[in-house]
Amino acid sequence: MTDLMNAIALGATVALLVTTAYFIMGSVPLLVLKHDTPIDARFVRAFFNVYYRAAFVSAGVTAASFALAGHEAIAAGAAALAFIAVGLRRRILPKMDSLGTQIQSADVEAIPGFRRLHVIAILVNIAQLVAIVGCLIGMSRAQMHPATAALHDVQPMAVAAV
Repeated sequence: MTDLMNAIALGATVALLVTTAYFIMGSVPLLVLKHDTPIDARFVRAFFNVYYRAAFVSAGVTAASFALAGHEAIAAGAAALAFIAVGLRRRILPKMDSLGTQIQSADVEAIPGFRRLHVIAILVNIAQLVAIVGCLIGMSRAQMHPATAALHDVQPMAVAAV
């Protein structure tokens, strides 16, 4: 059962990784938009709304699967990512709405403000991606076979005989 739970946790982690990477790759090209029309602002806002929802679900499933697999520390990290997604959604989307309204009323500071907010959201997503990849690297090193671990100077976890 433990092997099955570990496999499910790994699959959930891959889903979280794919979700995060996909939305980073999708959000960076949106920086070419001038952000000078309400349509641009609404599109970028909708994009991030979908991302934050997907990030919450995938991080939540990852947290639950790691908790059930007995990896509480990793589960806590994934749960933190889920809560970060909720927090970012609550903070960034209302600011995007406000700036979108200001863009509509031709406020000259709104366009650079919206672009800055867009870049900040991307940078936070990149930081999350780095954390996820770092966790995967750490897990892979921890679960190496003792002979392989010796080559990489890593302390292996107990590995069940096959």
